[in-house]
Amino acid sequence: MHSKKYVLLLIIGLAGFFATTQAQSKYAVINTKYILDKIPEYKEADKKLKVLGDQWQQEIDEKQMVLDKMYKNYEGEQFMLSEDLRKKREDELFAKEKELRDIQKKRFGYEGDLFKERQKLVKPIQDRVYNAVQKMAAARAYDFILDKSEGITIIFADPKLDKSDDVLKELGVIN
Repeated sequence: MHSKKYVLLLIIGLAGFFATTQAQSKYAVINTKYILDKIPEYKEADKKLKVLGDQWQQEIDEKQMVLDKMYKNYEGEQFMLSEDLRKKREDELFAKEKELRDIQKKRFGYEGDLFKERQKLVKPIQDRVYNAVQKMAAARAYDFILDKSEGITIIFADPKLDKSDDVLKELGVIN
């Protein structure tokens, strides 16, 4: 009997503790994707990155077409080639494949050209948003701010908690 009473008191105590803690916490919800999409410099940077990415992809696609043609030619001729010539062609194919993989890695790989360009164009904008969020959080005494954009799931967020427009005001993007 005492153990049931103890468990009940523990549950009531924990519920009171969480209610008090929750009442003391002040938080807000923002959507950084929404904020970034409203910043003209971000849109321009995003367009530049897309153009660069498309150009580099076209370059890779063209090299892939050349490689595919080389493979097709090799498949049709391999039985008529001497052992030395066949080995030479295989080495050429291997070199072209390696060149293609190297270009893909250089352009689109981790810390590749696209990554570096994104860091150069987008990171300063993201830093501005982060600084505006920090300034707003300090001025309004928020304990924490949740970001509901890509990758973070919030089951429910009261729309009045979304302070994305306040961040845009802080950045001077909207009045």
